[in-house]
Amino acid sequence: MYVPQRVTTARRILHEASFVASASLRALIGPRPNVLFVVSPPLGLALPAMLLSRLWRIPYVFHVADLQPDSALDLGMLAPGPLAQALYMMERLVYRRAALVTTLTDAMRRRIVAKGVPEAKVVLLSDWADPALFSVPLRGGGEAFRRAFGLEGRFLVVHAGNMGVKQGLEVVLEAAAQSRRDPDVVYVLVGDGAMRASLELRVTALGPSNVRFVPLQPRAMFLDLLAAADVCLVTQQRTVADIVFPSKVLTLLAAGRPVVASVSPGSEVARVVREAEAGLVVPPEDPGALRKAVLTLRGDAAARDASGERGRAYARQHWDRERILFEMDARLLRLTGSPACVSTLSPEPDHVR
Repeated sequence: MYVPQRVTTARRILHEASFVASASLRALIGPRPNVLFVVSPPLGLALPAMLLSRLWRIPYVFHVADLQPDSALDLGMLAPGPLAQALYMMERLVYRRAALVTTLTDAMRRRIVAKGVPEAKVVLLSDWADPALFSVPLRGGGEAFRRAFGLEGRFLVVHAGNMGVKQGLEVVLEAAAQSRRDPDVVYVLVGDGAMRASLELRVTALGPSNVRFVPLQPRAMFLDLLAAADVCLVTQQRTVADIVFPSKVLTLLAAGRPVVASVSPGSEVARVVREAEAGLVVPPEDPGALRKAVLTLRGDAAARDASGERGRAYARQHWDRERILFEMDARLLRLTGSPACVSTLSPEPDHVR
């Protein structure tokens, strides 16, 4: 697929369109399946889903990992107008024709039902935690990552994952700027995304020396990074509440990391962190509250350890891969009436989205 070096609205549309085209061609030239399982975003996969479903006379399941039109409008990435109307028209059509609509959380399910989709047609299908995450040491470990980036002896506050608009990572930079007199605390931003360049410019403007940008890491080093992290961050803009549930929450809790969540108090992320007792929830876009939460956990190693242990126990209970896949298998069998050959239209899984 086409991956632009510099992201603009037009190039993002081309990026998604190239994936939709290649995924559709791959499905079309493959064997005829019993059912199509379609993961959105991108919402554009709705069109080949409906066409292939009609061509092959088979049902399709539409799995909503992100309410894409709602996200774009809420974040100001898309203005109300003809394009937004066209996206909502496509969304309504794909929901109506799907045999089943699945999504990640109760809040997202309620939002889909509110769009006029029958309740019985919308069911939960959670992501699951990578089993390897449960082997990340709760205490100690992470020496290889610390040595590789010269971070020995520092208290690491880590954000790992996409650096996009939804994450609102400016709050991390401003919290770091407020912590500049404490050189032992280092804020580490790991990954890439559309906002990374502007975030790096922002660090230059603010001038904190306690912020490090680290590129995407190979799997082994990523697991070592998690072991090295003293506190992990989940941040969202204030307007993000029930339109998406970042899979990094599963990753961090399964890895036993204490979390500071800078998110709307009514969001699903806030609910999960509070219910799991896996860390602290602070108001979004409030760098002072974020810094205070980090310092609170820094000063209480026992609280950090307990938060990590409780988060891991919650992840085992709610995001066990075998249980979730068993439930998914059962739903597919009910649609087909026989053991299913499944054709999947979806992007690669991203466990730190």
